[in-house]
Parts: sequence; C-alpha cells; structure tokens
Amino acid sequence: MGIPEPSTPAGAAGLAALLAEPRRAVVALDFDGTLAPIVADPDQARAHPDAVPALARLAPLVDTVVVVTGRPAGVAVRHGGFAGVPGLENLTVLGHYGAERWDARSGEVHAPAVHPGIAAVRAELPGFLDSEGAWQGVWIEDKGRAVAVHTRRADDPEAAFAALDAPLHELAARNGLVVEPGRMVLELRPPGVDKGVALTGFLTERRAGSVLYAGDDLGDIAAFDAVEKLRASGLPGVLAYSAPTTDEPPLAAIAGRADLVVPGPAGVVALLAALADRLGGTASGAAASAP
Repeated sequence: MGIPEPSTPAGAAGLAALLAEPRRAVVALDFDGTLAPIVADPDQARAHPDAVPALARLAPLVDTVVVVTGRPAGVAVRHGGFAGVPGLENLTVLGHYGAERWDARSGEVHAPAVHPGIAAVRAELPGFLDSEGAWQGVWIEDKGRAVAVHTRRADDPEAAFAALDAPLHELAARNGLVVEPGRMVLELRPPGVDKGVALTGFLTERRAGSVLYAGDDLGDIAAFDAVEKLRASGLPGVLAYSAPTTDEPPLAAIAGRADLVVPGPAGVVALLAALADRLGGTASGAAASAP
C-alpha cells in the first residue's frame, strides 16, 4: 500500500517535511496496541511479526526510531525482538514513560532509582484489592518502576475499571504516585514522567527536523499534546492512531486528534513499510543520479 494521506493540513505538512528531509526525522512509536496487538495477558504480548522487518528497513533511512512505552525498557526490547537486529543500530527504547532508556548500540538500560512509593503500593495492593472486593478477574502486574491493575479478565471489565478508578487514585496519592489509565488498566507510577516529556526531551536531544508519532491509548495523549505543542513552535509532525480492529470502540481522545488512522498494529506496520518503500526509492534515485 502507499502512504495514507493525512486528513489535516498540519499532518500533511509534517509528512511532507519527513519525506523531504528524512535524515532529520524521528519516527516515534508506542508498543502495546501500536507495534504489538493487545492481548489479555501483557506477558504474552509480542510485536507484530512484520514490525521488526519494517523497522529495520526504515530506521537506516531516518535520523532514528524510538519506542516510547510504559513497559520496562528491557521487557519491550525482549517482547519486540529489537536486540541485535541489523538495521536497528540506531533504535532507542524509552521505557517506563522515559524513566528508563535502552540504546541498541550499547545494549544497556540506564535508569534512576525506583520511587519509594512503588514498594509501598506493591505491598499494599493485594490487601487493598481484597478490601474493595475486586479480586474476581482483576490482577496486578509488577513493572518494577510502576504497578498496574488490570481489569480485562473481569466478568465486567468496564465496571471493574470504573469501581477501582477513585480508590486507586486515593491509594496512589497517599504514596506520592499518580494513576495512568489505559485500556482496562490503571497504572500507578511516579509523577513527572509521561510520554510527552520523554518524547520532547528526545526530540530536543536529536535536534529533530520532523517527527511521526503513533499511539493507541490514553497514555499516548501526552505525546499527542507534545507533538501539537512542537508543531505550534515550528517543528513539523504527524500523529497516527492505531485503531482497534476488534469490536472495541475507537478511543475518541486519540482518534479525533490524529492526522492518520490505521487499523491496529498491522496498519502501523504497513505505514512503516510504505515509508521505507518511498524513502528507499528516493535514496536509490539520488544515488543513481549522483556524479
């Protein structure tokens, strides 16, 4: 397929800038729901089978590719299959909303100390959920620097999510944490880190000339906000929404702001492959015409 046409003038300008100067472009991507299909058990999530080949073709043609995720950086690397892949030498993974960083060239994860509130919440959550009568189908995911409560397996996932929303906000506040809601998940994590902060810092570091960001969930709103703010200050950007391919309704807070809407991880992979096709053809043509 070809590259989809952005539905907004800002998106069209962002795509034009990326295609005109790809060596100054940063391609930034969420992981779950964007590169990897959403599954009931996050431990079983894996990147779409065509994601790494598409990224390996695209990455050498742009400034860099960065994965921005709420997962621990090392987990995203393992589940994505990103390590040691030819073509992905300039890949970076910003895990825990930017609190952790993995670079393909070093293969190492760098991170600050864990917030003390995480240990307190980790110890308190089992009894807390029991007191809320929320154990049926609700489970805890320990992310190391964050703790997530999933309701996807509950008999009524949306009702369980709604019932736990306020109590978990109170628990987080008591321990100096904040709650990041997602698709049938409430994550308790330290304040002051989000995908917008992580993405803005990375783009500044790279002195990017343009950015494409693709995401699918509430945690990606901060990144969408960041790209829109950067566009207002002159940095061209494209916002892509990885829409659900099941009967789950689109997330209006993301879908209504996207320049491009693609069908889930398969659509994201197709977009990446189309960009690689276009930029690879451009590079070949330029090389052929050089004296």
